[in-house]
Amino acid sequence: MRFLRLPKDRIVWLLLLVSLILYLADYFLFPRAEEIGFGFMSNVAFLPVYVLFVTLMIERVLKEREREAMIKKLNMVIGIFFSEVGSPLLRDLHDFYPDGEELSKKLRVTVRWREEDYRAAREFLKDHEIRPDSRSGDLVALRTFLSERKGVMLSLMENPNLLEHDSFTDLLWAVFHLIEELQARRALTGLPASDMDHLSGDIKRAHTYLLMEWLSYMAHLQKDYPYLFSLAVRMNPMNPEAHAEVT
Repeated sequence: MRFLRLPKDRIVWLLLLVSLILYLADYFLFPRAEEIGFGFMSNVAFLPVYVLFVTLMIERVLKEREREAMIKKLNMVIGIFFSEVGSPLLRDLHDFYPDGEELSKKLRVTVRWREEDYRAAREFLKDHEIRPDSRSGDLVALRTFLSERKGVMLSLMENPNLLEHDSFTDLLWAVFHLIEELQARRALTGLPASDMDHLSGDIKRAHTYLLMEWLSYMAHLQKDYPYLFSLAVRMNPMNPEAHAEVT
């Protein structure tokens, strides 16, 4: 341990001295200068390859561990978001769809879902244009809910790990924009049709990002945290009959 605490330059010179002593001991015990020279040059010739191989392998292992730690922390942040904001928001936004039955059926995640089911659900969202109507739901209640959760979302944005997750960052920006749009209006009743259509577009953007991230989050829970996934399925915001009780 004391050796590792020495300054780096001293460690280098100490190792070189040890190497020199060993070579001299080899020469005096077995006076074969040509063989020693040949072995030395062979080792020197292989040294760049050795350094390159070791450096790349160690760097790859360290980066992979770093990435796994970062993803684990990021999934914790995403879990907090869905617990405090995402899941309730999915339930509230569902009211803005005159006929959301098809959307609800396609995204009704169960314990029997596999990777192909999640893939099919993502493809459905990409191919199917969801069309919310800001006239169908309670904009005032939505504004109140999002305003109350704005502090939670601001604290999440302070997490530096979010910079590594573009899609989740896009989701937060879309929800923040929806909050600003709702808060910017003195009243949410009696708005012109063009403005209601504009709010429908803002809801659509936030909801699309939210649904895609929710699917990824549910797949993550099913794979790594089955007990959390069990509750998430029972409280599925896309299932109007969802309840926490196990039946």
